[in-house]
Amino acid sequence: MSLNEETLRALKSELLDALEHNDAQQEPLAGRLAEIRSADIGQVLEEFIEDDEQLHAAIAILDVLSTERAANVLGYLPGESQLEVVGELSDTQVLKLLEEMGSDERADLFNLLDDDRREALLRRMAHQEREDLKRLASYEEGTAGAIMTSDYVAIASGMTVSQALMRVRQTAPDAETVYQLYVLDGDGELVGTMSLRQLMVARPGAVVDDIMIKDVIKTAVDKPQEEVARVVARYDLLALPVIDVDGRMVGIVTHDDAMDVAESEATEDIHKGMSIGQLEDGVSRVKLWSLYRKRVTWLVLLVFANLFSGAGIAYFEDVIASQVALVFFLPLLIGSGGNAGAQAATLMVRGMATGDVGVKDWSKMLGRELLVAGSLGLTMAIAVAPIGIMRGGEAVAVIVALSMVAIVLFGSLIGMCLPFVLERFKVDPATASAPLVTTLIDATGVLIYFTIATMILASV
Repeated sequence: MSLNEETLRALKSELLDALEHNDAQQEPLAGRLAEIRSADIGQVLEEFIEDDEQLHAAIAILDVLSTERAANVLGYLPGESQLEVVGELSDTQVLKLLEEMGSDERADLFNLLDDDRREALLRRMAHQEREDLKRLASYEEGTAGAIMTSDYVAIASGMTVSQALMRVRQTAPDAETVYQLYVLDGDGELVGTMSLRQLMVARPGAVVDDIMIKDVIKTAVDKPQEEVARVVARYDLLALPVIDVDGRMVGIVTHDDAMDVAESEATEDIHKGMSIGQLEDGVSRVKLWSLYRKRVTWLVLLVFANLFSGAGIAYFEDVIASQVALVFFLPLLIGSGGNAGAQAATLMVRGMATGDVGVKDWSKMLGRELLVAGSLGLTMAIAVAPIGIMRGGEAVAVIVALSMVAIVLFGSLIGMCLPFVLERFKVDPATASAPLVTTLIDATGVLIYFTIATMILASV
């Protein structure tokens, strides 16, 4: 949870004051920083970094922290802010921070650097550390490999419980988590897993192969990160082991990293659902030009799409002139259809995102939506019919009621089907956004409404 604005402002002022009056030993500032959580320090530093005149303050605060704590704080900063900090540091300072960062965060930061800086840092790293970093940094963005860490506790198959406990003690200081342990054979293949509690309560002379869980939930290194997050959430895992194409274990995706992915994917879907491109940063921090660029494309396209609504109204000018009361109900009907369509689209997009609904379920969902949308349309028609009688008489009431049923039904079916169509053509279903569905209903709703009006008024 982020600091609220008032607390953040007070903390910024306090740290700036401490920096200004700091003594040579930096004890007052160091003592105060020791009382603040790393995530909160990171949020304050992010505020400093956004202001070029206060960037020096962020660097000064990192200098006061121990290397381990500074690396932890750096991990809480977004990529752009990390680059700003690293740009002010020497290669030696950056190397020390990289050594203390988790392997996944280290790879993320490394991928942000330019080629020259990467090569300079790699030349100064130990061979094993260099190869591990290059391997983690090579995985495609958006896959399990890109979010996994190689800092886990592995136990060799055939070890006794006492030998395994010794192994845990040796590797625990550098591991991302020690609560879940992984048993590997001589080829590095994952053959089992066990919890630390299982290991601690087992008989010292027992062999880990006899007490481990052999049916391991795992994922491939190239699996999309959103699917990885769903698996972690579904089975409530502390960490999910990741294997390569040869079946060898190469890392784990921890629960907190999976939840970060879930949050990111949900945010992206919400943005797409309102025809907004993916933002590089939070809405309060993204540059104005970027915010404009991410929103303008769809809005301009939808402006031209709405011209069809105007063309439809112009086509039925004679009908409107003969019964002006029809105009009163046009926004109501179009809005109702758009709302119903947006609801249906949202339900389908979310169902697909969570794995509850797939393309194979299209016919089943179509039948359900027909029943639900028809019932909704009838209910709304009954509600609006009395107003139609008051405004234009029985003929107008019948037109409005029938149009309500037809438009709501059509809008709901469009909203439900569009995500399936996009999924079929390998396009993100979240693109079936509320503005897109609403615009489609605007144009078709006008045609439906005035076609029904023309038919009924001609028979009166």
